[in-house]
Amino acid sequence: MKIYDIEGFPNPLRVRIALAEKGATDKVEFVPVDVMAGEHRSEAFKAKNPDATVPLLELDDGTCIAQCNAITEYLDGVFDGPSLTGTTPRERALIAMMNLRAESGLMNAVGAYFHHATPGLGPDLETWQCPEWGNKQKEVAVATMAYLDRVLAENAFLAGERFSVADITAFAGLVFADFAKVEIPQTLGNLQAWREKVAARPSVAG
Repeated sequence: MKIYDIEGFPNPLRVRIALAEKGATDKVEFVPVDVMAGEHRSEAFKAKNPDATVPLLELDDGTCIAQCNAITEYLDGVFDGPSLTGTTPRERALIAMMNLRAESGLMNAVGAYFHHATPGLGPDLETWQCPEWGNKQKEVAVATMAYLDRVLAENAFLAGERFSVADITAFAGLVFADFAKVEIPQTLGNLQAWREKVAARPSVAG
């Protein structure tokens, strides 16, 4: 199988961490996509993924799976190792809930701020911007950080006592926040400590 991505970008990071957690990084072929040159918007790439986004998983039979959550769901099912998406209905539901909160409230909110209220990836790629919307989403991101801090006051990880895809999404969201210069408020000690703990995992630290 192949994964089309660009190393160092936040969403590709999510899938790379998931693969490392499953011990399966060497089971896939990584195909670099030159996002800065607009390769992801080429007709050839959009034939595989009409969303024109990375990462993209292409199976050996030619099936293409886009979107990080869908890719991680597939990888979690086909490779051995601790489950990232849950093993019981309750666990799966809690992980899915926290993953979506981290994705919409942090990852996507930081993305909206970066692409709309900063120069983003430059004028060739940022063809339409709404700074007011972007700045509002920055507020959403900081509010989500505060929410996650409260969750982590009661739990070792975002969906309970076990590391999951929700933690991967939130960690990548904070990496993106660093890049976009959206700081974690110093008062959020639980979130800071959790981040240091996740950063020390072999799947992240390398």
